[in-house]
Amino acid sequence: MRRTALITGASKGIGRELAIIFARQGYDLVLVARSKALLEELGKKLCKKYKIEVTTIEKDLTCKEAPEEIFQELEGRRIDILVNNAGFGDYKEFAHSEWEKQYLMIQLNVTALMHMTKLFLPNMIKQGYGKVLNLASTAAFLPGPNMSVYYASKAAVLSFSQAISKELKGCNVTVTALCPGPTSTNFERTAGLINSRLFHSLKVTDAKKVALYGYKALMKGKPVAVEGLFNKMLVISTKLAPRGVVLAMIDQIQSKLREGQPADGQPAEGQPAKE
Repeated sequence: MRRTALITGASKGIGRELAIIFARQGYDLVLVARSKALLEELGKKLCKKYKIEVTTIEKDLTCKEAPEEIFQELEGRRIDILVNNAGFGDYKEFAHSEWEKQYLMIQLNVTALMHMTKLFLPNMIKQGYGKVLNLASTAAFLPGPNMSVYYASKAAVLSFSQAISKELKGCNVTVTALCPGPTSTNFERTAGLINSRLFHSLKVTDAKKVALYGYKALMKGKPVAVEGLFNKMLVISTKLAPRGVVLAMIDQIQSKLREGQPADGQPAEGQPAKE
């Protein structure tokens, strides 16, 4: 019997690339995203190429009821791998941000991720096998002026993942927090960074490379996986430096982001990515 991987945010970016990798490895797939057309197109392609079974679920995980609805729709079906990939960011000073967008970000990046894990984890423990991949970020290790809620949400994902990874020791179920740096996906457009000189000058990794690194780390059961040597060095340096120095450094970087924005000084408004 083939194993099954459930992937949220599977229509684009890292989620899409992970779906291709799992399909190539012979996994059946459950793909979740808001974009029905993109999901169905990907599902048909993977079914035909790899002779696997693909279930697509159109669902908006910013809705409180969405995780439970997904769980009910899959009731009785064994899920071996859970990939909590869906998420989005926003670039704006917190005081001038739209609370609704920040709330939806927390709901998607944190609450939905935790709820999906809570729903599918008990069955993994019961069946004696399972793996969870949670998309965190190098932002999880830092305070993030002008992206404060996004950085905080990823810190929550990292802390949560590390804690339950420890709880699961010895039961053949693992949890991995994948921490990529800047990655070329739909994220930069949604966060309002598409015009930023800094985004294009940073060591930006492509989604395919991040997905492959995340897959390998997941299979090895690594609790935390920081992709790329530059990002590993960044994480180490932030641990060694005083918090105030790190904050000043990030603020300086973010000020360069502001310089890269349109003439009105504000990033283009984006909506949560349809992933």
